[in-house]
Amino acid sequence: MIHFHRTLPRFWRVFAQFFTLFSLCAALIVGCNPQTNQTTPSSTVTPSSTPSDRIIYGTTVRPRTLDPADSYEMAGIDMIYNLGDTLYTYTPGTTDLVPHLATAMPAISEDGLTYIIPLREGVEFHDGTPFNAEAMKFSIDRFMNNGGKPAFLLNDIVLEAQATGEYELTITLQQPFAGFTALLAFAGICPVSPAAYEIGDGSFNPNQFVGTGPYTLTEFNSDTLHLEANPNYWGDKPKNKGVDVQIYTDNAANLFNSFTTGAVDLAYQALDPEQITNLISGAEKGDWQMLEAPGTAVNYMVLNQNQAPLDQLPVRQAIAHLVDRALITERVFQGQAEPVYSLIPTALSDYYEPALQNNYGEPDGAKAKEILNEAGFSATNPAVIPIWFPSASTPRSLVAQTLQALAEQELEGALTFEPNTVDGASFFKNIREGVYPAALVNWYPDFLDPDNYLHPFLSCSQGSEVGGCSQGAAQNQGSFYYSEAMNELIEAQRKETNPEARQGIIREIQQKLADDLPYIPLWQTKEYLFARNEVKGLAMNPSQTIPFWLLGK
Repeated sequence: MIHFHRTLPRFWRVFAQFFTLFSLCAALIVGCNPQTNQTTPSSTVTPSSTPSDRIIYGTTVRPRTLDPADSYEMAGIDMIYNLGDTLYTYTPGTTDLVPHLATAMPAISEDGLTYIIPLREGVEFHDGTPFNAEAMKFSIDRFMNNGGKPAFLLNDIVLEAQATGEYELTITLQQPFAGFTALLAFAGICPVSPAAYEIGDGSFNPNQFVGTGPYTLTEFNSDTLHLEANPNYWGDKPKNKGVDVQIYTDNAANLFNSFTTGAVDLAYQALDPEQITNLISGAEKGDWQMLEAPGTAVNYMVLNQNQAPLDQLPVRQAIAHLVDRALITERVFQGQAEPVYSLIPTALSDYYEPALQNNYGEPDGAKAKEILNEAGFSATNPAVIPIWFPSASTPRSLVAQTLQALAEQELEGALTFEPNTVDGASFFKNIREGVYPAALVNWYPDFLDPDNYLHPFLSCSQGSEVGGCSQGAAQNQGSFYYSEAMNELIEAQRKETNPEARQGIIREIQQKLADDLPYIPLWQTKEYLFARNEVKGLAMNPSQTIPFWLLGK
């Protein structure tokens, strides 16, 4: 690891100038809004002022919709997770997949195409409609046919769902997919009452929810949601009478202040790094509780192999040698992130392989410069790489500045990064169209299976080794990576039902990722949930959902 206080004086000058400017701008903004500028907990701990039988949950993110067939953002999924049930779920706080509305793991045909799922009896929807196989088929058909944002998750895989008995569901796939049971744990693939919903393109009910879960929805407006404990719930009853969600839309300072003054019991998403640092300090002193968990969101640099100079492997290898993940996570994120060396996060420990660390070791600017010089790049013939990111993302701006300063200090002009910003909508559109040579992007998984970190990045349905990916996942992600060998490995792990054999294939995929470098994984998130000391039963899932029903006082 490079010790920057001794070896990178120019880096610190560049970084300090940028950070000082950023801090000054932030100070000016806060100064104009004195009512929301508190970032330091008071020395006296304020007791909770919330009801003893209810939980007050504070957040800055508002669900766009609570319709499971259309919800595709974390804010909505977190609520649906608590209002509904899925066929399979995870033991809270773990990646252990267990039956839920199913009574057993599915019986899978020898060809991997047919899943027979026994269903729980005696379950009712919130409106009293009975749950059975026909209701589950209705909900799956609706998820696939109504044209919602997450519909592709099943449309790309499922051929049909059938009620083959009153409490037996049979799902036929278009092709084998080893991660299908994990996909069925996606909160949006939950049953909804056929009496309250309908199948039809664009037919959504964004402001209601009628499912089978431990809570019923009684109110949903611009800044609050009210969830009441379901008295007729088939499973373990919630340890509270209800949860009131208070939304501080895009105002982390108000959320911070509400938590530290006892107005809310829990605070989660999306506090600023400085606020999190202060809350961690308070937790360490015993002022409140903190739950820290490795996140499942992976942040990476995409390298467009259809654009010079990134069409040359040595340039990509030089970047891999240059990147200092420890510096990025410590200096940019104040330790609230951790390095990652694969597109698969460390939370999926059975599959995670730090292949880039194995290939490139610790940051080595000298090695990077040597590779570039051998490829013909120098101060008089530099490899110039514009690197793009959304203008609203301060962390990615700081990361880009860090990479720029590293290259300036270590490579003596043989490679330079040129940070560029653009609005979020244009950013993702331009990535798909191949506008950017390099970009800083993050990925939140749809479901907790390694395939969801591999297939959407590395597979390509049309293309060639020479021309790159012209249609498929790699084109959508902006790398335009095409490898017939990689396509075969991706398909092999999707079909492999033996867990150990599948792990071996996935390790091969990660090694080939490190060899070919269409992407350079950089950091993964850490998740922080803060709770008042009165709250019991605190838990957070790797999927970033919080099981409200476990919470009591």
